[in-house]
Amino acid sequence: MTQNPIPFLDLKAQQARIAEPLRRRLDTVLAHCQFIMGPEVAELEAKLAAFCGAKHCIGVSNGTDALQIAMMAENIGPGDAVFLPAFTYTATAEVPLVLGATPVFVDVDPRTFQIDPDHLAARIAGVRAGGKLTPRMLIGVDLFGQPADWPALAAIAAREGLATLDDCAQSFGASLHGRRLGTAADTTSVSFFPSKPLGGYGDGGALFTESDDRAALFRSLRSHGEGTTRYEVHRTGMNGRLDTLQAAVLLCKLEVFEEELRTRERIARKYDQRLGNAVTIPARVADSDSAWAIYAILLPDGTARTRMQDGLKAAGVPSAIYYPKSLHQQPAYAQAHDGTALPVSEDLATRIMALPIHPDLTEADVDRICSAVLANV
Repeated sequence: MTQNPIPFLDLKAQQARIAEPLRRRLDTVLAHCQFIMGPEVAELEAKLAAFCGAKHCIGVSNGTDALQIAMMAENIGPGDAVFLPAFTYTATAEVPLVLGATPVFVDVDPRTFQIDPDHLAARIAGVRAGGKLTPRMLIGVDLFGQPADWPALAAIAAREGLATLDDCAQSFGASLHGRRLGTAADTTSVSFFPSKPLGGYGDGGALFTESDDRAALFRSLRSHGEGTTRYEVHRTGMNGRLDTLQAAVLLCKLEVFEEELRTRERIARKYDQRLGNAVTIPARVADSDSAWAIYAILLPDGTARTRMQDGLKAAGVPSAIYYPKSLHQQPAYAQAHDGTALPVSEDLATRIMALPIHPDLTEADVDRICSAVLANV
C-alpha cells in the first residue's frame, strides 16, 4: 500500500497546535482595526529584541525590504562594492543592484556552506587593487539555520572599514559562542516568510541593531522617510512597515518557538545518527546552535542526487534543492560578476539536497525519511 506523502513543511499541523491563542490574537486585531503599525507591532519588536539580546528591533514588511533599508541607511549606491556569499538566495544579491551598487561574490566553506573568511579577504584585496569600486559593506549570510563565522568576518570588516550586515533570514533563533544571533553585526536582518523557523502567515521581517541612530533611521526609512510626524518627510524612504496581523501571528508563534527549535535539533541529530555513514551530512559550525531551517546533505554528484530524489518521491518523501545554481551563475548577475571562479559554490549546487525538517514531523516520519534515503544511496 502506498503511504501518504510526508509534507516538506506542515503549517497546518502547527496551526492546529496553536489554534486557540492564535484566534484570540487575530480577533483582538480585528476588534481594534489598527491594521498598520498597531500595538502588536511594538509588542513584537520588544519581545524579539529581548529574545536575541538586541537593543533595538524594527519590524518591516519582509526580509528583502529589511536588507534594502539597512543598505539605504548606509547610503550604499553606485560605485560601491558589497561583498556577499555566492551560495545563497537571490534576495541578498539583488538589493545592492537595485540600489546601483555592485555585488561581489565570495566562495563558501565546502562543509558548513558559510562564507569563507579567507576568500573574503582575497576578494576585498582584489577589488581594492582593481580601483573601479569602493569596498563599502559585507553581508554575511547565516545559511540554512547555522551562523556564519562572525568573529572572523567582523575582524576583516573592521580592518577594511566595511559596514556589516547579518542576513539572518534563515537563522533567527541560532546562537554562536553562547549568544543568539542579532548583535553580531552592525545590523541584522530577519525574514518571517512562512517557511522560516519563525514564520508568519504572509511576508514579514525585522531589523536589529545596537545603535540608537541606526534604529531611528530604520524607523524613518520603513515609513517613507518620515520624521516625528507622518507628513514631515526627511529623506527618501519606502513603504516597508510590518502588518499588525502578521505581528499578531508572530507573537503567538514566538510562544512555542524555543520548543520548536529543540525539536528541530532533535530531528537533526536523528538524521546525523542514521545517515552519517551513508551520505555527507551538514557539518556543525563550532560552538553554535542551529535553527535548522534546512537540513542539507551532499550526494556524490548530480546523477546520484537525481536518483535519490526519484527514489524518495516514489516513497512519498519530499526533498528540495537549495540552490540549483550559485548566484554568480544566474543570468541576472552575469554583468555584475567579474568572472572570478567560485568552485565550491559551483560544486555544491550540483550535489546538495534538503530533507524535511520541521517541528511537526513525527518519529515515524523521521524513521521513514531515513529509511528512504538509505534505500536510495
